[in-house]
Amino acid sequence: MTERSIQIAIDGPAGAGKSTVAKQLSERLGILYLDTGAMYRAFAFFCLKNGLGTSPADEQILDAFEHFDLVFEGKTILLNGEDITSVIRTPEIDRAVSPISANPLIREKMVEKQKAVASGRDIVMEGRDICDVVMPDAPYKFYLDASVEERARRRWQQNTDKGIESSLEDIKQDIVRRDEYDSTREATPLAVSRDAVLVDTTGMSLEEVIGLIISKVGEGSI
Repeated sequence: MTERSIQIAIDGPAGAGKSTVAKQLSERLGILYLDTGAMYRAFAFFCLKNGLGTSPADEQILDAFEHFDLVFEGKTILLNGEDITSVIRTPEIDRAVSPISANPLIREKMVEKQKAVASGRDIVMEGRDICDVVMPDAPYKFYLDASVEERARRRWQQNTDKGIESSLEDIKQDIVRRDEYDSTREATPLAVSRDAVLVDTTGMSLEEVIGLIISKVGEGSI
């Protein structure tokens, strides 16, 4: 290992395994993990709960952030003291998070929070535009991808494991729709960072993906 900070940025489309991989990496390396996707999901939940919809006005957004107290406690996510860990993973939030995360002002406010968390510490951070916007100087950057079919199957399995009924075909259509939305949005569209390692996780086990990333971090020269 080198003496560089262990700051790992993981980007990629919905369902590529970013959260699962990042959690495992943080545990094995003994460093902080921040799920930025959960932050956007939490804000989408907040907006829906408070009647703001998925296209709130700028003044509503600024006011919302004054009352948006998000805390990560281990595997639990608390919003203003309420456990929202499971509710932000429902199909309703799946549909709401794209327009919320595409809003330039919301992204600006979230990036401020994410940069503050990452400053001067070892961390694994995953989500959208992490490599180019949130942690552009991170020494280790990865873009995880997988086929639409594989990503849909994973999301369906996650829902099934949590007791959430869902249609595999509906999930697939949602992923295709979200890919199109995220890659064409005006504010930091989804794209592979030029200095990120592209990892196609289709057909790869979790252990294989984690092993590959740890080996790259161990090399210290990505």
